[in-house]
Amino acid sequence: MGKAKFCFFLVLLMLFSTLVSANGKSGASSDSKGTSFTWWALSGGGGVDDPREKVRKDMITKFEADNPGVTVDLVMLENEAFKQKIQVTIQAGNPPDLFHSWGGGVMAEYAQAGMLRDVTDKVKKDFDGVIGAGAMSVYSYQGKYYGAPYDMGAVGFWYNKDIFKAVGVAEPQTWEELLAAVAKIKAAGYTPIALGAGDKWPAHFWWVYLAMRTGGKPAFEKAYGGSGSFADASFVKAGELLQQLIALEPFQTGFLGSTYDDEGAQMGNGKAAMELMGQWAPGVQVANAVDGKGIGDALGWFPFPSVKGGAGKSTDVMGGGGGYVLGKDAPDAAYDMLKFFLTKENNMAISDAEGSIPVVAGAEEVLAGNENAQKMVKTINAADYYQLYYDQLLPPAVGAAVNDAAAALFAGAVTPKECAASIQDAWAANR
Repeated sequence: MGKAKFCFFLVLLMLFSTLVSANGKSGASSDSKGTSFTWWALSGGGGVDDPREKVRKDMITKFEADNPGVTVDLVMLENEAFKQKIQVTIQAGNPPDLFHSWGGGVMAEYAQAGMLRDVTDKVKKDFDGVIGAGAMSVYSYQGKYYGAPYDMGAVGFWYNKDIFKAVGVAEPQTWEELLAAVAKIKAAGYTPIALGAGDKWPAHFWWVYLAMRTGGKPAFEKAYGGSGSFADASFVKAGELLQQLIALEPFQTGFLGSTYDDEGAQMGNGKAAMELMGQWAPGVQVANAVDGKGIGDALGWFPFPSVKGGAGKSTDVMGGGGGYVLGKDAPDAAYDMLKFFLTKENNMAISDAEGSIPVVAGAEEVLAGNENAQKMVKTINAADYYQLYYDQLLPPAVGAAVNDAAAALFAGAVTPKECAASIQDAWAANR
């Protein structure tokens, strides 16, 4: 091959490589026509019967029909698999075009690394007045928007009404009442609480909520701002209270190695009386139930109980929601998909499929007749203090430390003081 031909071949090869690396496939383009893009979403663990996957595929079919030449490559991933794979793609500098996010500190770190596309102008034009400012703020960093939410809810207790009725317990209003209910449910031969501690983040909900009840917003703001510490007394107290529950051995056999899908299956199959989980729980329960239906009308919801003597209000809520952000090289078509996904009709469809709380104005109509969702919305609206999950609000390394510490506390591997101290050490090293 002559030198001129060889150089021409190299140029062609470099151009092809550039196209492939931009979005993980050849032919990717920033045009909304004649392009393809990747979309990574969370599954409910139900495989082909997963309602989350079906509703998204239905939307894609319509979107592709309305946008000839556009192809959407949907990848559904279980929660933990998603977290692992997204880190790999971020580290490689090649994130998906449109992918799940909980906003907060993890999203901010991706933005700082230059891995996200700034869509501020588009978001302000398309969603101002359509999605509330509070929900949108979770997907902003330093005044710029990188995506948008599709649901915002609260972590609370999902419970089996039939088991509660059979045992003779009511919705606990205080921590003491919860402990008493657990003891009574266990004595009756039922598993009181389902927990997927193997995934760690479900365990962190317990410690964070107790920290909120013992120390309230002031304790968190002091620790976050540096005038206090995550090793202060209220955070240690949270671990001590949690030990009271752990001592009752209320969880299913093997809970320390169980995944969140296992937890959902315990509830969906009617084997456990309750779980502490977010607004997505009903959909995951159904997806992991043997009959694909879950426990239906027997499913109830109540907020996290109050703690006697705690500085936190009983109305304080921990929560957050799901949304999507755009990868740094995402084509305009990926944003068009996000905009389509967040139409009122589609936001209602998603809510109906996975039990999420819609954020688009008017989409709350889908909650009519859904007593649990209405109770959750009422709880959120009454909250003076809304706390985003620690493992999403705090930097990734700190969030991981919170999850590790909480899981270790459940395993009896650390004391409450050691649990709190390890979180503070991570915060001091990564703030």
